[in-house]
Amino acid sequence: MNERIRAPMVRVVDDEGNQVGILPISDALRLAREKELDLVEVAPMARPPVCRIMNFGRYKYEYSKRQRKAKQRTHQTHLKEVKMGVKIGDHDFDTKVRHAQEFLGKRDKVKFSVRFRGREIQHRDLGEELLRRAAAALEEFGVIEVPIRQEGRIMTMVLSPKSSS
Repeated sequence: MNERIRAPMVRVVDDEGNQVGILPISDALRLAREKELDLVEVAPMARPPVCRIMNFGRYKYEYSKRQRKAKQRTHQTHLKEVKMGVKIGDHDFDTKVRHAQEFLGKRDKVKFSVRFRGREIQHRDLGEELLRRAAAALEEFGVIEVPIRQEGRIMTMVLSPKSSS
């Protein structure tokens, strides 16, 4: 930028995008100062290097604005957990499934957990049936990413959102 440019001759593009031509660096700097703008090297590997007359502060501001806007459009996937007990009621189950549906709609993964308390651990089939029921209720919104597995007294399953293609 400005006096830091080391090339003796540069191809100059003015602030409207028109080619001025190949000029000595001193003439290019004088042209930029007359317009009260900066001379910025945009293609240093070209022969001769290409420099543009622009307001560098404004360029940096607009560039950071574009970067922020692009970052807003990306979605970071989170893992949401839905916990249930083996003896969960039908209405409670429907509510949990509805929450999971919302999470999947927002492109988040959902981990279903069934906790076995006391002697309930002897009835693993009830936990598996509960998780299968949840997967069946959500099959149009998500797919099973991690199948049903037992981790101590907790049985888990992970659903991820269906691809939008």
